[in-house]
Amino acid sequence: MKNSPLSLAACVALMSLATVSIAQVQPSKQSPESTEIWEPVPPVVTPGTTSANTSGTTPPSDATILFDGKNADQWLAIKGYSPANWEKVNEGPLKWPVTDGVMYSTKGFSARSKKEFTDFQMHLEFKTPEKVEGNGQGRGNSGIFLQGRYELQVLDNYDNKTYVNGMVGSIYKQAIPLANPSRKPGEWQSYDIIYQAPRFNKAGLMLDYAYVTVLLNGVLVQNHAAIRGTTEYIGYPKVQAHGAGPILLQDHGNPVGYRNIWVREL
Repeated sequence: MKNSPLSLAACVALMSLATVSIAQVQPSKQSPESTEIWEPVPPVVTPGTTSANTSGTTPPSDATILFDGKNADQWLAIKGYSPANWEKVNEGPLKWPVTDGVMYSTKGFSARSKKEFTDFQMHLEFKTPEKVEGNGQGRGNSGIFLQGRYELQVLDNYDNKTYVNGMVGSIYKQAIPLANPSRKPGEWQSYDIIYQAPRFNKAGLMLDYAYVTVLLNGVLVQNHAAIRGTTEYIGYPKVQAHGAGPILLQDHGNPVGYRNIWVREL
């Protein structure tokens, strides 16, 4: 007797059920050890400590130190405040003044880290001038360019109104901060940044955005925010395929102080 299509289908269904039944873990045979994972073991990292002196929060043991309060040896100078040409033009060693463990931006030159990064965790402390001059974008303005292209804004936004996608904690002109936990002018503030670089294929097409999570003074201001492209003062973000890139600290004509800058590569 020949098999009918119905009987064949029934056989396939029974075989599938049998396979699922075999694949299922029997609850009666499970133990606490069944769901324990032992390897790979995460590396041991000695965390930083908070001190009362000018060093602020010390870096963890596996961090790359970009500024430790002594000199600007890890940085190069970039003329102007726009990072557009950082890959082609630099002015040699950075000559921002270092005073009492603090590096101050100098009018006319921005700073580019010698080392370049992809995915990373970053810590940085900054203070805007205690003497308030100007308003809006003209008050304590600087910026941190992730991979040399995507700006996390630095600005004195303590009782200082400006457009919300350009205030401190914003990804400039792209992502509005979730809060404004600014301290008073002249007081130290901190950024803690988790950054995932964008992904591109061989043809230079973006496969995935860059993403960033940012805490300003311990308060979440960007929560896995997508960065759609380069920071543009005029116009919309541009997509440019790239690999690893530096950290840029922008000089925007205001003497902003920086200290305790370190990066952990992820």
